[in-house]
Amino acid sequence: MSPRRLLGQVLKEMDVITESNLQDALLVQRQKGGAIGKILVQLGYAREEEILIALGAQAGMEIIDVSDIAIPKEIIEKVPDSTARTYKIIPVKYDKNTLIVAMANPLNITLLDDLRFTLGCRVKGALCDEEMLNRALQKYYPQKDEKSMDTLLKKMSETTDEVKSLESEQDSKSFTLDNIQAMAEEAPVKKLLNLIFIHAIRDRAADIHIEPFEKELKVRYRIDGVLYEMVPPPLSLAPALISRIKIMANLNISELRLPQDGRISLSVGGKRIDIRVSTLPTMFGESVVMRVLNKDIVSIDLDNIGLADDDKKLIKDLISLPNGIVIVTGPTGSGKTTTLYSALNYLNDIKWKIITTEDPVEYDLPGIIQCPVNDEIGVTYAKCLRTILRQDPDTILVGEIRDLETAQIAIESSLTGHLVLTTLHTNDAPSSISRLLDLGIEPYLISATVEAIIAQRLVRKICVHCKEEITPTDEMLIELNLHREDIKDKKFYHGKKCAQCNNTGYSGRVAIFETMLITNKIKDMIMKHSSAEAIRIAAQEEGMRPLRDSGLKAIYDGITTTEEVVRETISAELEK
Repeated sequence: MSPRRLLGQVLKEMDVITESNLQDALLVQRQKGGAIGKILVQLGYAREEEILIALGAQAGMEIIDVSDIAIPKEIIEKVPDSTARTYKIIPVKYDKNTLIVAMANPLNITLLDDLRFTLGCRVKGALCDEEMLNRALQKYYPQKDEKSMDTLLKKMSETTDEVKSLESEQDSKSFTLDNIQAMAEEAPVKKLLNLIFIHAIRDRAADIHIEPFEKELKVRYRIDGVLYEMVPPPLSLAPALISRIKIMANLNISELRLPQDGRISLSVGGKRIDIRVSTLPTMFGESVVMRVLNKDIVSIDLDNIGLADDDKKLIKDLISLPNGIVIVTGPTGSGKTTTLYSALNYLNDIKWKIITTEDPVEYDLPGIIQCPVNDEIGVTYAKCLRTILRQDPDTILVGEIRDLETAQIAIESSLTGHLVLTTLHTNDAPSSISRLLDLGIEPYLISATVEAIIAQRLVRKICVHCKEEITPTDEMLIELNLHREDIKDKKFYHGKKCAQCNNTGYSGRVAIFETMLITNKIKDMIMKHSSAEAIRIAAQEEGMRPLRDSGLKAIYDGITTTEEVVRETISAELEK
């Protein structure tokens, strides 16, 4: 076998870089480490797409222009619509039991293994430009208004022996462990659950809700913070579908009376996706909620989470402090964990030891030690923290301050020279002080250790494909406490709704923030047990930008709409 060519050599042969460029990159690599391709991009010597092409050539892949070839129908039919779209591939040739598929990412080698298993034949990759690939997907696998779930459910409702047997089990109400397990292993149930997962991942859903009611079984996805109902499967499939989920999550399928928690690991398109499963017994069966933990739809980068330039610089300065406590606050689902992970990602360096204690660990962060909390066996936040302090950390992340003991150890950690990042469940930054006092923390300890409190909310972003300028109505301005003269030079936008955003007008979410520094004035007010309202007024005088003002900036920048900002900041406004 001939030796594998080095990436730098391939790029030189492609005339992308010179020997001098390569030596510069190698020098940086020796000093700081890292992949040579990324370094060349950072130095401006190559573009990312050129690196991908070179990696494909290095792996021995041919380069295909799918816009120049007519792919026969029988080749396209070898890969189902859902598989092609989920894995982002186009079949281009089939010869001697080998299928050649065009793909945009040559680094995704496990994708080919997945396809071999899924399609039952040998699969070989060819490199294709991503934009051309997306156009080919639209051409050969056009998205139809009729969902493939509709088609499957129609087939399943036909009088086949498989479905009849499932329905008879439901009608008879005679559920034993054996027949529940047999039902969960039926082919239609497996197909339906796979389709539910594929739709959720394709539509970038954060949660999947499967809810049995007296006369129907609901399937809902939470996309960008809003629940959307899918085509409902037959109620008769509820026990089998939920049992199938429990089998995959290693839960006890015979236990129907107690809540259970588990985890499912999927490999989709060569990428690992974790699904956190929670079951809850209800009047009509078990309700299941599955949290989809997909790194590809979560940006763990301080530069991409919505921080204004001044806030970003401030937060980078705060998390670079040698000690102190930085608190991120907001209601459930406001993106606190993503903000903290982005901060840890920024700090992640071989020079620092970073340890987290979380309930549960949501994403694996290479180079960071992550410890899951398990209350059932006594592994609490407080116990983890006590041990973490003996592990010589520089920075500690505490998933949440829930009680006095955890708060006291976090303060002790800060006073002994550690930087502590943590979260609280409050509506805004000033009310976090009241929450800490309610837990029983002495005011002088809060003043001595807390450096800043960051409150945040998530707002949906306007879809870039159907974004258009609008003139705000009087009602919109009243909701935002604005007058016409306040917005003379400002522009407002919304999404017209299109196929790209599933006719919602929105695509993705971004955070809005208020950052309250614990200045000397705020410290004096904490010592005097001042109210949250008085602290809020003082913080704004000291330069804090409230959540509503951050939301207005996002509106004026064309990122979000008035409806989103009003919806997410109304509680903060009511408390004023």
